[in-house]
Amino acid sequence: MAQTIREGLKEAHPDLGKTLLRKLPLAIAAMIEAQTANTRAVANLLPLESERLDMREQWLRRLLSNERLKSETVLAPWACQALREAGAKGQVIVLSMDQTDLGERFAVLMISVRVGDRALPLAWRVEVGEANLGFDWQQELLEQVRRWLPAGAKVMMLADRFYPSRSLIEWLQAAGWHYRLRLKGNLSVDVGRGDIETTGDLAIGVKERYEPHARLFESGVPTPIGVLHEAGHAEPWIIAMDCLPTKARVLDYGLRWGIEPMFSDFKSRGFGLEETQLQVPERLDRLILIMALAMYWCVRCGRADAFQAPTPTEKKPASRPTPTTGAFVRPTVRVCPGSRAD
Repeated sequence: MAQTIREGLKEAHPDLGKTLLRKLPLAIAAMIEAQTANTRAVANLLPLESERLDMREQWLRRLLSNERLKSETVLAPWACQALREAGAKGQVIVLSMDQTDLGERFAVLMISVRVGDRALPLAWRVEVGEANLGFDWQQELLEQVRRWLPAGAKVMMLADRFYPSRSLIEWLQAAGWHYRLRLKGNLSVDVGRGDIETTGDLAIGVKERYEPHARLFESGVPTPIGVLHEAGHAEPWIIAMDCLPTKARVLDYGLRWGIEPMFSDFKSRGFGLEETQLQVPERLDRLILIMALAMYWCVRCGRADAFQAPTPTEKKPASRPTPTTGAFVRPTVRVCPGSRAD
């Protein structure tokens, strides 16, 4: 397995240093076999000549301390390929932004790309402690992913209610991306009647509501809003979007759930990342990179197998929702500092 991964790394990164080209495939293969964030368990599976566990652990610690092992650089070829495939034949590339916490020790902000019914990681940032990683961190990831997009790509960004801000919406509008951002119920909004309400007020006593000329936050950033409260759900979806709001476009937000099985792979039903004993964020970032490369390798192998030798279930075409982008609403906005328009 390590040899096959090494060949793929060498093909994708012809200039990758000899040390990383030798060590990284071994770590990825051991991670796939161990399926754990416990570095001792991973080290014990490394195909090395030394049988001493302490020497194996030291080998892995040196790799996680290697400053040349940068997630943005190493993952780039696979991220670019995943984005190209997601946008093939003019399809909308569906991105999700979310944060996961590892107890009270680390917060990880991540952007993923939807692949089938799940997602693959593209870019992330790690911060010590429980933290709400704000727009400065978000913008770093957004700019990183934008550099990887194929020319002319259509993109839709999905994000949960902890992330929408004036700066984020202005960045997305300036970039020309579609977006579906879930909103909290306590945000200030003016829907054109001159009265300042809260986003929660829009959902009181209604099953559906659509406000194409809403202005959000105290600063009044223009963005259409759709509200949908389906039977059996405790809370409504209050969704900011880039186009004229309809029920179907509110439901586009449901595509965000592809990121949940990805986080499960990282955590409780996969590598158990929350159990890591690492204390340094840079080392955790590199451990996540090893896990991400393992995910890409496994997904690619699985998709190739399904294509070459499909089971009866895999032969049936999957019915998947298609994002409804609609007519783009392009209000006059200020470009937030540091961003650039297409």
